Amino acid sequence: MSKTLTFIHTSATLVPVFQELTNKYLKDKDLKIFNIVDDSLIKNTIERGAVTPDTSRRVVNYVGSAEAAGSDFIMVTCSSIGAAVESSIPLTSVPVLRVDQPMADLAVQTGNKIGVIATLPTTLEPTSDLVKRRALIANKQVEITSVLCEGAFDALMSGNAETHDTMVAKALVELANTVDVIVLAQASMARVVSQLKEEDKKVPILASPEIAMEYLASIL
Repeated sequence: MSKTLTFIHTSATLVPVFQELTNKYLKDKDLKIFNIVDDSLIKNTIERGAVTPDTSRRVVNYVGSAEAAGSDFIMVTCSSIGAAVESSIPLTSVPVLRVDQPMADLAVQTGNKIGVIATLPTTLEPTSDLVKRRALIANKQVEITSVLCEGAFDALMSGNAETHDTMVAKALVELANTVDVIVLAQASMARVVSQLKEEDKKVPILASPEIAMEYLASIL
C-alpha cells in the first residue's frame, strides 16, 4: 500500500532539489509525494530576526493541512523555522521531521567539537540549539563553535554567487582546523564544499538534505 510523503518548503527552488533526492533515495518506495510552498515564512523570519508566534502558527497550520490531506510522513525542509516545526509535533498524529535533525544526530555521533556555519543569524542560532539538544538526548558532551558568514547571504541574494562562495569557503577552511565535524546550517552552502580542495576538507562537512533523505529511506 502506497504512503504519502509531504514536503513543506519556504522556497520554490527546493521543490526540484528534493524531487531529485527522492528519485535517488526513495525510488524503491511506493510513495505519493506532494509539496507545500510558502516563501513568506522565511522572508518574515529574516525580516523579524526570529520565528515569531504568527509564523509558528502558520507552520503548524501547514503541517495540520498536510496531515488532513492524507500524509503518512511530513518533512519541513527549512532550518530557520525548526522551532515551529517542533511545536507542530505533539499536535500531529503522523511523524513530522525537521530537515536538519538527522544531520545534527550524525554530527553528535561523529565528534565532540562541532562547528556550525551559516550565512543567516536566523538559521545559525536554531541549528546550534538543535545540535546542543540532540547531544543532551544522546547523553554526550559537545563543544559547539558557531560561525556566521556575514554578508554572504546578501551577496547571494544580489546575484553575486562568487562572493558568497568565496566567503563560505574561507570560513569552512578556517573552521576545519579547530573542530571534528562541520554542520552546514543552510543547504544552499553545500555546493561550496564541492569547490574545496581535498586537502582543505580536513573534517566531515555535513549538509542536511541528503542526510535527511537517507534517514527517510531507512524508516519509510
